[in-house]
Parts: sequence; C-alpha cells; structure tokens
Amino acid sequence: MIEIPKFGTPLPDFRPPPPPGPDRLEGRHARLERLDAEAHAADLFRANSASDAIWDYLPYGTFATLDAYRGWMRDMAAQADPFFYAIRDLATGRLGGVASFLRIAPGSGSIEVGHINFAPELQQGRAATEAMYLMMRWVFETGYRRYEWKCDSLNLPSRRAAQRLGFSYEGVFRQATVYKGRNRDTAWFACIDKEWPALRRAYETWLAPQNFDARGRQIQRLSALTGPIRASSDPALGS
Repeated sequence: MIEIPKFGTPLPDFRPPPPPGPDRLEGRHARLERLDAEAHAADLFRANSASDAIWDYLPYGTFATLDAYRGWMRDMAAQADPFFYAIRDLATGRLGGVASFLRIAPGSGSIEVGHINFAPELQQGRAATEAMYLMMRWVFETGYRRYEWKCDSLNLPSRRAAQRLGFSYEGVFRQATVYKGRNRDTAWFACIDKEWPALRRAYETWLAPQNFDARGRQIQRLSALTGPIRASSDPALGS
C-alpha cells in the first residue's frame, strides 16, 4: 500500500514574489514593451489586419476600426491584472503581437500567461518563441512556483504551442465559461519551478544562433528539447 502523506511539503523559505512590473523584457530577437495604446495601437492594428482568424478564440475582437482597437487597448493598458505587453520583432522593428500576465497570485506563487494574440507576421518566428521565453524567465527568476497556460479545448494550435513551449497538460475543465455566445471547455497546462532550469537550457539551446542554418531553418525542434521535461503530454496531440 502506498502511504499518502497527511500534509503537503512544508515551504519555510517561500516568500511571495512581486507582481509584474518591468516596462520592458528584452532579448536578441524580441522586446516586450508595457502596453501603451498611443504608442502601439496603430502598428498592431496594421499587423492584425492580415487575418481575422487570430481573434477566433479570444473573448473580444475583431475590431473594425483603429479607434475601436485603441479604445480596447486603453482599457487593457490601465489594468494591473491582466498586465499586458506588446511584442516587437527586433529584426523588423515592427510590433506583431501581445501577451499578458494574468490571474496573478503572489501569495500562492502562481501566475498565468494569456491573451496571447500573434499576427501572422510574428507567428512561428524566433521573436515569438523568445517572447514566451522572456516571460517565463521573469516568472521563475522572481520566485513564482507555477506558470499556467489555459485555452479553449478546441483551440488545437494553442494546445500545440503550450506543449512545444514545455507546459505540461493537466486536464480539461468542462463548461468552464461562456464567450462570444458559445461554450468553452478549458484545457489547462502548467510549468513549475523545479522544471525551469531544464526548460531554460532547452530554450537557450533552441534560440542559439548555431541552431539555425544559413537559410534560418531550425536544426533542433523546441518540442524535442522540451518533451523530456514535461510531466505529461496532451492526449489530443500525442508526444
């Protein structure tokens, strides 16, 4: 018989980490800038105009006009939770997406990444991956214990992205919410602090210049590097 402990592991050294606050997170390929409607709305509206599909699984959007988008962005930028960043591709100098920290719970050492919306020009490039790495690095290096990713269970691209980035699958919450007049079952993923050292090595290996050939094609896939680290895989996707 397996002996089940009565209580969880004591955490005598745990101290609540700070809430998000840095105005910038910068890497080799991407810079995350604290969202500013006046500075960012026009360039992001331009990038987003390439595809309405990027709004399919978000609770807002599309936005028919720049003024409407700027108004939404003002509301988001004024909040501390979610805490939004605009993502700039340093190779082009252009903005191509947003992401945020949300469900920020320093007392539990838990925080989520969400409201991720990448325009086609940012998707699948090094800047997009590095942006996710920079956010994860900030989370764990400031003392958070748990980093969550949630999405509509029908959003297979988001589920693939979570798994590629090293988030472990934790299940589906049925009928979790209603948005845009439809049901959402929510798929849950998370990384925890003890996985971070190995995840950091995986990201840095993938992002290293020598991992790309002269045409910019990856040599090692990030999913191959993160796969052995994940505690569990999404059954909808396989390993």
